[in-house]
Amino acid sequence: MNQLTDKVKAFLAQDPIPAFVNGTWKKGEFEDCSEIENPANKEVLTKVSQSSKNDVEDAIEAADKAFPQWKSISPQQRAEVLKRFADLCERDSEELAQLEALDVGKAINNARGFDVPFGIECIRYFSDLILEKDFEQKLELEGINGKQVRIPFGVVGFIFPWNFPLTLCMWGIGPALAAGNTVVIKPAEITPLSTLYLGKLAQEAGIPEGVINIVPGKGSVAGEVITTHPKVKCVSFTGSSAVGKLIGQNCGIHLKPAKLELGGKGGAVVFEDADIDHAAEGLAGAITLNTGQVCCTATRWIIQEDVVDEFVEKVKANLQKTVIQPGMMEECEMGPVVSKKQQDSIIDYIQKGIKEGAQLILGADVAPEKEGYYIPPTLLMGDQNNICFKEEIFGPVAYITTFKTEEEAIQQVNCLDYGLANSVWTTSAEKAQRVALEMVSGNSWVNAHNVFAYGLPYGGVNGSGNGGGVNSIETLFDYTRGLTIAEPIA
Repeated sequence: MNQLTDKVKAFLAQDPIPAFVNGTWKKGEFEDCSEIENPANKEVLTKVSQSSKNDVEDAIEAADKAFPQWKSISPQQRAEVLKRFADLCERDSEELAQLEALDVGKAINNARGFDVPFGIECIRYFSDLILEKDFEQKLELEGINGKQVRIPFGVVGFIFPWNFPLTLCMWGIGPALAAGNTVVIKPAEITPLSTLYLGKLAQEAGIPEGVINIVPGKGSVAGEVITTHPKVKCVSFTGSSAVGKLIGQNCGIHLKPAKLELGGKGGAVVFEDADIDHAAEGLAGAITLNTGQVCCTATRWIIQEDVVDEFVEKVKANLQKTVIQPGMMEECEMGPVVSKKQQDSIIDYIQKGIKEGAQLILGADVAPEKEGYYIPPTLLMGDQNNICFKEEIFGPVAYITTFKTEEEAIQQVNCLDYGLANSVWTTSAEKAQRVALEMVSGNSWVNAHNVFAYGLPYGGVNGSGNGGGVNSIETLFDYTRGLTIAEPIA
């Protein structure tokens, strides 16, 4: 088991950890707090202050007050401050990784190898981008001297989920801050630690007071204020489709733009000409990554009939080798799920799927005898009418169906309302491109799943969201509004 650093120990020793508002640490108005649990052993890690309606309103007012100055400094100055922030995140990367592993339950080496460095890279990517891209475009129009300018909204409100707290926070605030906005962040109630630690680093980096505000609290309180307050000019939400619809309604009533990055039920189509060893290894990794708590991961495996038996045996062999341990263990490949509520939900889905006729190929329909909230990698097999084929489970569970023809495979992929990410596995380049174009989603991946890079847009359609994506130039402009200036030429 890894030893906690002194910085992590000191951070967790606060009682409670306060909110970060207007450059200072602030306990909740009524001193309410919540206990943050380690899902690996059910022990309380620390307590976190809960923000009241007034606390969140204070954060929004601070962000609104800070906006004119932050917007007005040059892109070079903003980039310099943000890169200093990224440097401090890198300096404390072990602290951030430990907080992610403790809070979410994820494997420490995944936090070190992906979550933290990829999040830091986001800040640097958008800091560089604002130096390269022109926010002003001259319009070639007859008889008019015209141009279009991209201007930051002002206060942007962020509501983040619990599965990738740090990475998703950086994906959101990186482009928003670089574009000149100020931000109010509501982290997930059960995994706020790494996000709150960013407040310490923002202070040290010299980010002006009010530019970054972090208000832990309940969605029904903090989230409600963020989506309805008139001084929040744009809202970005990452989470379930059900909650995303409610947030979209709130924003619609107040006529403010909403970026909604929502759930998914990714389909992976494996053709008979695929490299079966590669597909089995890749898809086994897809459901064990972050214990399957990944919105875009492949949880519907749609396998051509002639190779289904071979594929099943090979993927079972891969999954049975998975080292399941507390996330802070160096050898851990898959940790617990995030909470008792999530564990119960996953078990309930498995049991309902079996009751509806699914065959249990690997795993168990009850939790293993461990201290924390563990679920073994689980494979079910059946038809498309099963609840485990149709609904997002958000755990290390995959559902296998079969197909005969390409058209049948595409029909299975597209029969649900989700549209986040799918993959096609084949050695035929022509077939790969043809099927990738027909799968309805924001992302189609070929011979891989969960593919991310800065400069590669990522987003969803239909029940998986709208309002643009992340990780690209389009994201930067998503956090700006257009203004045209036109003067007739005499």
